[in-house]
Amino acid sequence: MMTFTSTARRTNATSKLANIKIIKRDGRMVEFDDQKIFDALSKAEIAISGEMTPLATARIELIVEKVDAEIAARFSENIKIYEIQNIVEHTLLESNEYALAQEYINFRTQRDFSRSQATDINFTINKLINKDQTVVNENANKDSEVFNTQRDLTAGIVGKSIGLKMLPSHVSNSHHKGEIHYHDLDYHPYTPMTNCCLIDFEGMLNNGFKIGNAEVDPPKSIQTATAQIAQIIANVASSQYGGCSADRVDQLLAPFAQKNWDKHMKDAMRWVDEAHREEYTKEKTRKDIYDAMQSLEYEINTLFTSNGQTPFTSLGFGLGENWFEREIQRAILQIRIHGLGSEHRTAIFPKLIFTIKRGLNLNPLDPNYDIKELALECATKRMYPDILSYDKIVELTGSFKTPMGCRSFLQGWWDENGIEVNSGRMNLGVVTLNLPRIALEAAGDKEKFWSILEERTQIVKDALVFRLERCKEATPANAPILYQNGAFGERLNRNESVDKLFKNKRATVSFGYIGLYEVATAFMVVSGRQIQKPKNLPLKSCVI
Repeated sequence: MMTFTSTARRTNATSKLANIKIIKRDGRMVEFDDQKIFDALSKAEIAISGEMTPLATARIELIVEKVDAEIAARFSENIKIYEIQNIVEHTLLESNEYALAQEYINFRTQRDFSRSQATDINFTINKLINKDQTVVNENANKDSEVFNTQRDLTAGIVGKSIGLKMLPSHVSNSHHKGEIHYHDLDYHPYTPMTNCCLIDFEGMLNNGFKIGNAEVDPPKSIQTATAQIAQIIANVASSQYGGCSADRVDQLLAPFAQKNWDKHMKDAMRWVDEAHREEYTKEKTRKDIYDAMQSLEYEINTLFTSNGQTPFTSLGFGLGENWFEREIQRAILQIRIHGLGSEHRTAIFPKLIFTIKRGLNLNPLDPNYDIKELALECATKRMYPDILSYDKIVELTGSFKTPMGCRSFLQGWWDENGIEVNSGRMNLGVVTLNLPRIALEAAGDKEKFWSILEERTQIVKDALVFRLERCKEATPANAPILYQNGAFGERLNRNESVDKLFKNKRATVSFGYIGLYEVATAFMVVSGRQIQKPKNLPLKSCVI
């Protein structure tokens, strides 16, 4: 497609366009750019004839000049977007471009329909009833055949339709056009839910907690501890829409394995001769550890949250050094290698995350090198565990912690007393920027790329600020397991502000982006099958 250059054929009348701003449907003011008119008409021409010939290019350039002249004659400052579209339509008809006018009008109408349908609950409910694949298969963790998933999909359709209306209009419009993606619209902002977290299991297990009507005491064995962990995961996953993680689960559970050891040693002191007491105690405790970790794996894989899916759960481990911690690590890996059930299938959850640390398990002379070798065997046979470098995570984030269930990492954070806090922190949601869309709109123009990028990043910022403000509207009573019973680290009173847990960088929001490779490709000069030197490639200095 040839590119229309407005400066090349601009008349005296259209020089007035430099002072005109366009008022978009969402109320934003943007610079007038007749390139967009040319592009829209070019798409219509290609839809009709299949190509853009030099003659067609000349015809469309002439139409755009007429549109420019009409706008310059009638408007001196601002013009609404629909007024421009009406002028384009009338100019096409006056130029006897009936086929082009019809295609342009049809395209506009379809976009208006699409915008309206996105917030029409009846339309989207019909898609669910008719089992539209974009609805029933949007989440691989959900089985759309089961009733609770169908109920959640129905609720999600309502939530998404209402959520699009709740969003700032320019954010909603940008999401609808695919310029950005406001994640998890079926849950947020309709409800002020959080995304994902590192659960404070240590505080909950050691101090007790409440689920429903049950006051749960601290566990006195590793088996009870893992059973409580499964119940906490189920409740947390039902109170947010993202994943959850257990940080350093081997070190977390070691004190409860110690309780098993003490119990077995007490029995050994009574029933086993002195020479075999430690061996007896060790074997009994090892079996308890294995059984407890196996139960945890099975329980997580048989759980269904209120939204009809298996909780997206991650277990981080690998840094423990004592006998209990090593045995917990070993059990986790052996159980995953063995697989689930009689067919020994690979478990999808919990996602295992093993940490390699220099001096602990990296090299053959390190004390936990044998555990690392087992982790590599497990990764070879069962895909998991993922492997993290302790030093690299510290370098990138300031401290070490397991990623949250959504796979994003928290930055290092220290409270007002200088104590590092990881568990109990959370993410409030994600908005993703579509970079390839910007590159295509820029059409090789680096300055235009940066201009559009600045505009879109501001929209993403507005979306993320809206996410935060909406999350602050929750009350502790909305999600007791998170705010009142310790999953988020502190136990708030029923009427306290949840913002206490979000302030001063304790919580995060995520700015995502897609398509760096595609952006680079769009700025390459392509000759045949050979990609030649970059053409104004902006990515070398593109830091978001």
